[in-house]
Amino acid sequence: MESTKSVIIVGGGLSGLCLAYLLKKQNVPVTIFEASDRLGGRIHTVEGPQSTPLELGATWFSDRHPTLLKLIDELGLTPFPQFSEGVTLFQTKSFEPPQRFFVPASESPSFRLTGGTSALIQAMVKQLDPQSIHLNNAVTTIQEDGPGVVVETADGRTYAADAVALCLPPQLTGARVEITPPLPPDTMALLPTVQTWMAGSIKFVLEYNRPFWRTEGYSGMLYSHAGIVVEMYDHTSADGQRFGFTGFLNSGAAAYSPELRQELVLRQLGDLFGSEALQPSAYFDKVWNDEWIVSGSPRFNRPHQNNGHPLLQQSYLNGKLFLGGTETATESPGYMEGAISSARRLASTLSELAKVDG
Repeated sequence: MESTKSVIIVGGGLSGLCLAYLLKKQNVPVTIFEASDRLGGRIHTVEGPQSTPLELGATWFSDRHPTLLKLIDELGLTPFPQFSEGVTLFQTKSFEPPQRFFVPASESPSFRLTGGTSALIQAMVKQLDPQSIHLNNAVTTIQEDGPGVVVETADGRTYAADAVALCLPPQLTGARVEITPPLPPDTMALLPTVQTWMAGSIKFVLEYNRPFWRTEGYSGMLYSHAGIVVEMYDHTSADGQRFGFTGFLNSGAAAYSPELRQELVLRQLGDLFGSEALQPSAYFDKVWNDEWIVSGSPRFNRPHQNNGHPLLQQSYLNGKLFLGGTETATESPGYMEGAISSARRLASTLSELAKVDG
């Protein structure tokens, strides 16, 4: 066997793509299998009619995320600060006027990425061989096969490699992927109890022709215990020319139709900001409970439960199978920082493996 060993990466989100990008720089051959029809995982940027990058997934980061900042700089991307100037609103009860207050400037402000968070995904994909990326290809089985592994996808095709990295939520690994020989009982028992970050969240975005809230002295920040919108932030683009809001809806709104969610969002914002809030150029939302993030009836776990657990750091199948993804990170699990630090940990391990003659 050649000294440069091949790696199959299961999951085309931030962690899996970052791992592929890092291994490619070490001349390690990689193949990526992504079960859905798009790359990015919990990074999901859509574009409004005014070409505003609108985030339905991961959005913010800060100076406390050095690994992410280093990657952003390496890829030649540009962060910009989250707008927060002006009056912030807090609704405690639907029948009372909202409280108005100013949020002081933070010593560790939040940042967004110019062009949208998907710019991070696109920049890494440009460094990869397009033929190495397979969309709509769910891996269903992984089997140890002598010195390597064989994976099978949902369409019945099989692929061989020297090692495999599972860069998807651990809960999905336990529910969707059959591994032979099986993982140890304590690891299998752990997987369903690892909380998947953003699972069950509902993110919404709105695009407007002008930033009417700014001209009225509002920051665009809203916190509410009274309406369908529970958190909201200004979502104006980095160039200051395209405008919108982004935020989170009450988790109970998952039971509503998208049309009803939009109606309730606009009603709440119209009451707060006036009639112009009722006329967005676009509304999108996303309930993060689809088959690409959770499977079956996952347990309700507390935030970050078992993220970074020691069993998630171990290798399996005699050093041929590795668990990756943001939930496995020991620092900033669940966040983009955790996804990248997990990728760097695995890249270091797998690149060393690739230097060893078979």
